[in-house]
Amino acid sequence: LAEMPGEEATAYLRHAVADPDPGVRGYAALALGTRGVGEAIPTLIDMIMAGRNDTDAADALSALSSDAATAERIAAQLVDRLARDTTAAAARGRLTQALADIPGTTAAQALATLSHDGDRAVALTARYLLQLRYAG
Repeated sequence: LAEMPGEEATAYLRHAVADPDPGVRGYAALALGTRGVGEAIPTLIDMIMAGRNDTDAADALSALSSDAATAERIAAQLVDRLARDTTAAAARGRLTQALADIPGTTAAQALATLSHDGDRAVALTARYLLQLRYAG
């Protein structure tokens, strides 16, 4: 389905993103993300949290963030996950990296906050991403 163009394939992918199997949901979300379908956002963030195809999921979020409103919505959802007490350092690191290509003030503010994270690797990553964001 991911390889097939058209609305019919997109409709099937929308159905698949609700599948109970995380693998099926993940592949559907990646395909929907490249098609610009915002319904994929929560699943893509779940993938980043779990470390499952997290780089591809972050790339799909970046592609979805082409307009300011969607970018802010994505950043807000990433920040929500970061704010949870149960989010481990490894997941915070992946979420921090996902913020790198999300434009807007919410993502920038989140990176600034993360630059003081209790986990040294998360803090260093956030500082580096802030430098890249404001260079040039």
